[in-house]
Amino acid sequence: MFDVAVFGSLFLTLFVIMDPPGITPIFLALTAGRPARMQRRMALQAVAVAFGVIAVFGLLGQQILDYLHVSVPALMIAGGLLLLLIALDLLTGKTDEPTQTKDVNVALVPLGMPLLAGPGAIVSVILAVQHADTVGSQISVWTAIIVMHVVLWLTMRYSLLIIRVIKDGGVVLVTRLAGMMLSAIAVQQIINGVTQVIQNA
Repeated sequence: MFDVAVFGSLFLTLFVIMDPPGITPIFLALTAGRPARMQRRMALQAVAVAFGVIAVFGLLGQQILDYLHVSVPALMIAGGLLLLLIALDLLTGKTDEPTQTKDVNVALVPLGMPLLAGPGAIVSVILAVQHADTVGSQISVWTAIIVMHVVLWLTMRYSLLIIRVIKDGGVVLVTRLAGMMLSAIAVQQIINGVTQVIQNA
């Protein structure tokens, strides 16, 4: 029933795209200054949002895109622009004094989407579900999705220990580095989207 090859292929694909080690400094930067309890809750919220988005697109993804007349490249460009705005906030230090409302929003956007549940992960899941033509393959696909989100939650949950070591000065440095990384990811995503638009034209 369980297809190890399908599970391994999708899990590795999602691991590379969602990049738990790479998301760690961005998560630390976006949650810096919050109480530990709130940071842990934000980690769970972000993963829950990402899983919800991935699950919806896994079940209804192609129909949603077709109904809205949205292409995958357009989704990539939109996600890239959103990430670029967040990156600019990190680089300019606008996240240093968060409000309660912003705390909740950060867990949803950009952590939940489009950082974790970005266009790359969404498209990979849509294709994996479409190609899973047996019950065993479907079980393997959804198991890979669930395990990947557990890994993401564990990575963010226990990365909070890093804050205790690096202190406030380190958090500022991590914030700026995260902004640079995120801006690079955003620009690359926009470039990929534009390239696909040109190729499809």
